[in-house]
Amino acid sequence: MDYPRKTAPTDLPILEAFKERWSPLAISDQPVSDDKIQTLFEAARWAPSSYNEQPWRYVYATKNDGEARERLESLLLSGNAWARNAFLLAVSFAKKTFTFNGKENRHGLHDTGAASAYLAAQCPALGLVAHQMAGFKVDEAATLLGVPADFVAGSMIAVGYPDDPKDLDPKLQEREKTPRERKPQKEFVFRGKFQ
Repeated sequence: MDYPRKTAPTDLPILEAFKERWSPLAISDQPVSDDKIQTLFEAARWAPSSYNEQPWRYVYATKNDGEARERLESLLLSGNAWARNAFLLAVSFAKKTFTFNGKENRHGLHDTGAASAYLAAQCPALGLVAHQMAGFKVDEAATLLGVPADFVAGSMIAVGYPDDPKDLDPKLQEREKTPRERKPQKEFVFRGKFQ
């Protein structure tokens, strides 16, 4: 299967890694090597964080992980049932407090999101695709996966090799074909004062 190109139509030149990264729904159950999986988490490792806290944690399972995989799949909401096909599923968690002083880390989820973005941006270089999801049982994730109370769930991420979208539900096939678009900068960037 060819890598699914859906290059972002940017208004200005940006890094190719950002232009190529998108979130397809057609993800294969083809095995991903442990080396590639470790490379993804190495990319996440180097994301910036407040006080270099690195508050992110990931719980993941592959198709080869039996009950551990079943636990992760059980967290998916029905609208994201397509993600069960992906070889790797992961849930990100952010530590709510700073390790060095015990105070609230208001930026923990932000930093964890940055780490997940680094992970996703690494995927195309490995021939992989990633899709981050909010559609999972967020309130059950920590308990089911044995995560301490000082952590909050971020997103669920499906990772694998691209697959043919023909096996997706027809509505999802249409979504897969939809051109990429973003709000123009003038709607979210303000110089000097929020407008």
